[in-house]
Amino acid sequence: MMAYQRLILAALALTFCVVVLGAYVRLSDAGLGCPDWPGCYGKLTPHHASEMITQAQVEQPGGPVTHAKAWKEMVHRYFAGTLGLLVLAIAVMAWRLRRDTRGGPGLPLILLALIVFQALLGMWTVTLLLKPMVVTAHLLGGMATLSLLLWLWLRERDQFGHAYYARADHLHRAALLGLVLVATQIALGGWVSTNYAALACTDFPLCQGVWVPEMDFEHSFTLHRELGETASGEFLPMQALTAIHWVHRLMALIVFVFLAWLVTRLFRTAGYKGIGMLVGVLLLIQVTLGISNVLFSLPIAVAVAHNAGAALLLASMVLLNFRIRRR
Repeated sequence: MMAYQRLILAALALTFCVVVLGAYVRLSDAGLGCPDWPGCYGKLTPHHASEMITQAQVEQPGGPVTHAKAWKEMVHRYFAGTLGLLVLAIAVMAWRLRRDTRGGPGLPLILLALIVFQALLGMWTVTLLLKPMVVTAHLLGGMATLSLLLWLWLRERDQFGHAYYARADHLHRAALLGLVLVATQIALGGWVSTNYAALACTDFPLCQGVWVPEMDFEHSFTLHRELGETASGEFLPMQALTAIHWVHRLMALIVFVFLAWLVTRLFRTAGYKGIGMLVGVLLLIQVTLGISNVLFSLPIAVAVAHNAGAALLLASMVLLNFRIRRR
């Protein structure tokens, strides 16, 4: 059983790396560094596809294909493929140890199905040329994988730890709502990133010098469309990008206020001050990183850290909900 728990922990750590690497690939415009899937021009590595990558650069200078971008994309695929094998191993072990695990093989099998769907989304991300709906779904799938693996690890670890959690029934609904709000904000942040709307507002707290700028909500949240286009194939107007960015900011304010209130409740609940501190610190870091992205014109290190912070904040809410539910 210890080997099973360690395997889950290894998959959890690797999932976080895959989420961060995915953000780095997306933010460095390397999503089409290899324009086919699962290899790179049909080869195992960009090294083996060197001639074809060079030819693509000659034919389209400044295009999406370069040697550096190809390596970024393929390293992400190698990590994701390794994660898939780990989740497969977890599912097999969970089935074999189904009488000994705390919750049976149900959750590991769901994780395996999710990983298969994630692989399909990764393929469609490339073949459908970074379609925003697909790329955002791929990001959310990564976050869901992280959350489910964390829940699985906490559940199996608790099997032998017999950890005691103080009663916090009065926070059950608030913790669940906090988790939903954070997940919604991550989805909105993914929509901002996949539509390249992060710099639609370059000032803060105002947007384009006003509190409520001119916005186009009709086209901003249309899911079935190509990157940079409306559903009818016209260029996506700047007002639509502004709406995407502005809604993300508004939701950030809602999440901040609610989680700040929740943190104060956690501080007043016996046994929950530590996790309240964790949520509060991660929340402040996320807000700081989000503002820095705008004020410093989206430095890639800050933008990637913002994605990592979102994953950690989500994980902290999963941890909180697990503790309350286990009690």
